Order: sequence, then C-alpha cells, then structure tokens
Amino acid sequence: MTISLNGETVDAREVKTIAELIHRYELPPQSILVEHNGLAVHRREWPERSLAEGDRIEFIRVVAGG
Repeated sequence: MTISLNGETVDAREVKTIAELIHRYELPPQSILVEHNGLAVHRREWPERSLAEGDRIEFIRVVAGG
C-alpha cells in the first residue's frame, strides 16, 4: 500500500493506523499534529484511524519558542 506522507509517496504496507505510522517514524506524539486526507485528527483517534491506499497524511511539528 502506498500513501502520501508530507507530499512524498511512501510504502506503508506494514502499518495499519496513524498511531503505527507515527511509531514507525519515531515521532514524539506530544509535539505533532496529524492531518488525514485534509482533516485534522485528534490524538485519541490515532489508534483507530485506519490507513488505505492513496491516503494523504501530513505530520505537522509543533514548535514553541520566543
């Protein structure tokens, strides 16, 4: 299965959910936002949100500073 991740085509054969995709890329869940096919996904939905062929995922890093 291929998906678009931040504009790049990636092989997501071994992941089934957004939570698994985040784990695969070793991203810190507390500092990212996720968009799935143009819609924001709340963190509590990540384990239940299934991925499908052609999905578009955007990971947005939250950075605080002054």
